[in-house]
Amino acid sequence: MAANILWIVTTQWRAQACGYCGDANARTPCLDALAAESVNFTQAVTPHPFGPFARAAMLTGIASPGNGIRDYFDPLPPGARTIAHEMRDRSYSTAFFGKWHLYKRDRSARLTGEDHARIVVPAQYRGGFDFWEGFESGFLLNNPWLHGSRLPVPVRFDGYQSDVVCERASEALRGLGGPWFAVVSLEAPHPPYAAPAAGVRAADPAALKLRENVPAAGGAAERARAELAGYYAHIEATDRSIGGLLSRLPGDTRVVLTSAHGDMHGSHGLFRKGWPHEESVRVPLLVRIPGPARRDEGAFSLLGLAEMTTALAAATGTQPAALRREPGDGASLISMPSVVGLPDQCDRAWKGVRTPSRKLVLDGRGAPWLLYDLERDPLEMRNLAADPARAGEVVELGRFLRRPSAAGVTR
Repeated sequence: MAANILWIVTTQWRAQACGYCGDANARTPCLDALAAESVNFTQAVTPHPFGPFARAAMLTGIASPGNGIRDYFDPLPPGARTIAHEMRDRSYSTAFFGKWHLYKRDRSARLTGEDHARIVVPAQYRGGFDFWEGFESGFLLNNPWLHGSRLPVPVRFDGYQSDVVCERASEALRGLGGPWFAVVSLEAPHPPYAAPAAGVRAADPAALKLRENVPAAGGAAERARAELAGYYAHIEATDRSIGGLLSRLPGDTRVVLTSAHGDMHGSHGLFRKGWPHEESVRVPLLVRIPGPARRDEGAFSLLGLAEMTTALAAATGTQPAALRREPGDGASLISMPSVVGLPDQCDRAWKGVRTPSRKLVLDGRGAPWLLYDLERDPLEMRNLAADPARAGEVVELGRFLRRPSAAGVTR
């Protein structure tokens, strides 16, 4: 019988903020244990470091704006074909739990709070999932409002959001006919970072170790420490929620754990997401399948998750699944198709290409904006875009952005 497959998708959890990656601030025993029995895609990136764009790309396998999401407030078109349709065609039951963030939002309403948390997502806008229970947005890390297949109107649940969603997901999945494919979408560790984190006490900001690319002057370090104290508390609380979810599911469940995007947290003096830097575009990606744990050091974009998942569905028993295509050009495309007019976010549209060793980013006019040698400069401290000696490198990497495949379709 085919194995169950689970995606766990968090928000704003950057790749560097995990214990198994060596982050001394991160208390992630459950993720560390998962990494010890998984394929760790060390070079995984989000195709778009902003929630709706990234989620639409993951679900459809098509990059924004080709998937219908050009603007932060755009809904995923009701006719869009998603991984839920693909898996149903393979005789899987499908289910979605938690944060959706792909329906219409009122531009005039406050983004944080019940206005967006209580938006009802109509069935035709739920991505084709057989079972759906979640919330549009609202950034309520505590006491979430849920609605869906078994809740026709929004109902408020007491407790930490990650705990509530994981507990209700495990309960529903136990009653689902197998095999099933499910997405558990968690908002944490998204701001507000000062929100209570299920009893986890925030660390002393002064004791936190900052990345070396956070400038000491200008107030960035002080703000970063204050925010990171809450950020790491929510990471610890959500790690615990994920561990509880996995403990309640069959042990042979294939598990894919990742995040929609990261957070700058003061690196280069910047905050939040939308930026093309490593703290924003690099994400954790663990895939638990039969076989020994290992590191995959090749380029990989979350745009390929849908294709990876259909490969997992095709694998039987203990047969290793082909988690990626045969090695190709070794490059991942990254972009922000539009400016999101919210505080701290990136101030321009851009598109770029990232390999495990280099990164080129063009601005909205197509001019070179950033060029980094990631092998020699992993913290991106030296922008080489204006260096005449690197002009050939700009041309070489730029060819990836001129290919028809740059539209982002993976099938």
